[in-house]
Amino acid sequence: MKKLHPNQKKLLELLRRRAGDPPTMEEMAREMEISSKSVIHYHIKQLEKKGLLTRGAANAQQYYIKEDESQNVVYLPLYGMAKCGPAGTILDGSPSRVVPVDPSMVKFPACKGFMVEAKGDSMTDLIHPKDWLIVEQNNCPRERDVIVCSNNGETLVKRFITDKGGNVLLVSDNNAYSPIVADRDSFKVDGIVRSILKRDL
Repeated sequence: MKKLHPNQKKLLELLRRRAGDPPTMEEMAREMEISSKSVIHYHIKQLEKKGLLTRGAANAQQYYIKEDESQNVVYLPLYGMAKCGPAGTILDGSPSRVVPVDPSMVKFPACKGFMVEAKGDSMTDLIHPKDWLIVEQNNCPRERDVIVCSNNGETLVKRFITDKGGNVLLVSDNNAYSPIVADRDSFKVDGIVRSILKRDL
């Protein structure tokens, strides 16, 4: 291992111990008996530069320790399907919890992962209410990918389809729902659904 400052060793130990419940900067400072959050921030940056720590792309308060990549579980932040404001995304809010997931279900860097709890029946039979979706933060979906997106202030799970005119259509798997033409000003892709955890069979 690269040479570490004693506080950096303590910080890694703390983050490893609290992997399922990531501490805030204030909690880290308190637990390490350091008076300034800026000192904690400095050591986090140093650990990132040394390649030992990565912060989540979806949630900067989620930490991934590089030496633990062979661990038996990865922790992903879980978000509810809430409205996100006129120009916001689901990732602007705080996750409702952090969920331990088998690494075999995350076929991309875990730091880019997040989860969403589905609601509604627009994507049945593929996705049902209360299913947990494992999502890769990625704003470049391919045709017919299932995406988590924001459109006109609402968070949606739909298929990404483009028409001949270059419009993005947000299409449901349930034929009872009509396609939505994405709003050019507010539409944003938060991520691509990569796995589905069934929770209500």
